[in-house]
Amino acid sequence: MQNSTVDQQDTEFSSNLELLAKQVVEGFITGLHKSPFHGFSVEFAEHRLYNVGDNVKNIDWKLFARTDKLFSKRYEEETNLRCQFIIDASSSMHFPLNDYNKIKFSVQATAALMFLLKRQRDAFGLSIFADQLLLNTPAKSTTTHQKYLLTHLEELLSVAKMNVGTNLEHALHQIAELIHKRSLVVIFSDMLNTIQDEKSTEALFSALQHLKFNKHEVVIFNVTDKSKEVNFKFENRPYEFIDMETGTSIKAHSSKVKDAYLTRIREYREMIQLKCMQYKIDRIDADLSDGFYPVLQAYLIKRQKMN
Repeated sequence: MQNSTVDQQDTEFSSNLELLAKQVVEGFITGLHKSPFHGFSVEFAEHRLYNVGDNVKNIDWKLFARTDKLFSKRYEEETNLRCQFIIDASSSMHFPLNDYNKIKFSVQATAALMFLLKRQRDAFGLSIFADQLLLNTPAKSTTTHQKYLLTHLEELLSVAKMNVGTNLEHALHQIAELIHKRSLVVIFSDMLNTIQDEKSTEALFSALQHLKFNKHEVVIFNVTDKSKEVNFKFENRPYEFIDMETGTSIKAHSSKVKDAYLTRIREYREMIQLKCMQYKIDRIDADLSDGFYPVLQAYLIKRQKMN
């Protein structure tokens, strides 16, 4: 299956998230049919295989005539999965400024996943946080609910708010108490806390453990502009680096700080990965330049494992 950014440069400022989500998912499904992943059950969005004991009045006889297989019609209230999307809306998610950034990627990827969930009659809710929990909705599978969540996602694409910190652990503890049924919890975050030390990292994983203790499955899409944030690909010249969450700035030549930065970020990412493996949490790198398809594919793989 080919990777695709789905013409992000043409659609990144689109206000019609629903249309973008539909285009992304339909293109992705077309790709699945031509790939080794064609076995994923995305064809029959409004049907499920008939099981002995199901009400025969729900059998789709027209589909039986075409396929020689029995499928039962599925309805809005039938839900196989509950998914809670959690989006980090802190200032660091607006990097890089004046370009396609982490918050736009997270919003559009979430909209696409919601469209895919809606096709499969699964329920989805939305939580948004920064230095505090800003929004938390229950999981539903209705069209009205989808449009309501898309409205909130659109609002996140407005002008970036600077100097807004991250308190992921506090938000996760709150969300864990608010999700009352076993769910798949999908987090979009750059995993960069305003304060990064051993204590804050332990607090973060304590919150993630809270979700796991409540029997939720957890997937973290670690959103990055990999070129700049992980590989530190800046021109060999002086810069003023500004912390988007605190406003703190430092003037330095890129070559003078590159080695120290690369060592620190590598150690931090390795530690996060080891902790996720320890607590059986799926952490998936989501690089802006890779587009949405790896996110959708990772979701489907997780979805299949939960069946």
